Amino acid sequence: MAASAKARFEGRVQPWGNSLGIRITRPIGHLARLGKGDKVAIEVTEEGLLITRKEAEKPSRLPYTEADLIAGMTPEKAHADELPTLLGHELGE
Repeated sequence: MAASAKARFEGRVQPWGNSLGIRITRPIGHLARLGKGDKVAIEVTEEGLLITRKEAEKPSRLPYTEADLIAGMTPEKAHADELPTLLGHELGE
């Protein structure tokens, strides 16, 4: 076992549709901090395969907040003068 390895298990490569699959036991998945749907990176090395957990992607942050967008807003800048005048029946009168 490599010096940095925390645990080791043996599995079997099995067919999975037209591909090959390896099952990871729950305890090994827990030690590797892997869960259902997590993304992994797989590299081919001279020793075989190296599978590493990818960090969860952070949701993209929009460049502006709502406060940024309305900062300095005035009725003129919002073109409030171009709004139509509602009729009485449109106001529910």
